[in-house]
Amino acid sequence: MSLVVDTITKRFGHVVALDGASFSVEPGRIFGLLGANGAGKTTSMRIVLDILRADSGRVTWLGTENTALPRRTWGYLPEERGLYPRMKVGEQLRFFSALYEVSDADATAEIDDWLERFRIPDYRDRRVEELSKGNQQKIQFIAAILHDPEVLIMDEPFSGLDPVNVRLLKEAFLEMRDRGKTLIFSTHQMETVEELCESIAIVDRGRVVVSGAVRDVKRAMGRQVVRLATDGDGHGAEWVGSLAGVTVTAQREDYIELHVPADRDPETVLRAAIDRGDRVTRFEITEPSLEEIFIEHVGHRAVDESEEHLAATGRGANG
Repeated sequence: MSLVVDTITKRFGHVVALDGASFSVEPGRIFGLLGANGAGKTTSMRIVLDILRADSGRVTWLGTENTALPRRTWGYLPEERGLYPRMKVGEQLRFFSALYEVSDADATAEIDDWLERFRIPDYRDRRVEELSKGNQQKIQFIAAILHDPEVLIMDEPFSGLDPVNVRLLKEAFLEMRDRGKTLIFSTHQMETVEELCESIAIVDRGRVVVSGAVRDVKRAMGRQVVRLATDGDGHGAEWVGSLAGVTVTAQREDYIELHVPADRDPETVLRAAIDRGDRVTRFEITEPSLEEIFIEHVGHRAVDESEEHLAATGRGANG
């Protein structure tokens, strides 16, 4: 059994935030929730967490309605800060863990461990307001996991992090997954989803337009991507028009990128280039990227902006 979001609908006045949205997440997996600003990602998360109630539909975890589950089932990392700015880091983390009845000794050991892993062991006695946005994000992450939740739900967890801290957080994700935890996060960073997620859902205007295992979503696109580079004037793309079903999607400085239908052998492109007398210096067959899949279904790139402020203030409840 899994986390099942089954045809949930949510309205805020005349605004339809979610319109029969459905997806499922297998236990012990990392799941990416993708969508443009205002698509319905944050609202979906808050309904799963029982912070908001759906107007219709249901959410279950391992067969039990989410409304009947103990709060400690979930860990939540919101995009907006939920920390007390004048409270010291260590004191604050012990306070949050106590809300879930974690003993002070266990909490202290976990806090020490995570501060060390995140390379901020000397921040225990600093006030939160003294920390950078990225370090506050790491403290918020620690607060979300101190009670050892079964499911960790995170809204834009990589926001404000530099590349080093992004890598530290990714390592934490993988470690938690390997311990059997289920992780769900939203992001605009498609390369991060490609790297971490086994399955995804793409939300557009309150509806789930694509969901499933990443490999199945890519196969369902029905085409292959070929990157081709040749010496001489063969780099030009005009000759590709003679190949049935093959289209040029990008002409880079040192190669061209082609889409080949799934029922065609991509090596027909290679043979055609060789038959022209070109010397092929690069021939690479790949799958469509998640960025391409997102654009195919939503019609534009994901915008790397914060939607949570609008959702929190009620001006963008379908975030």
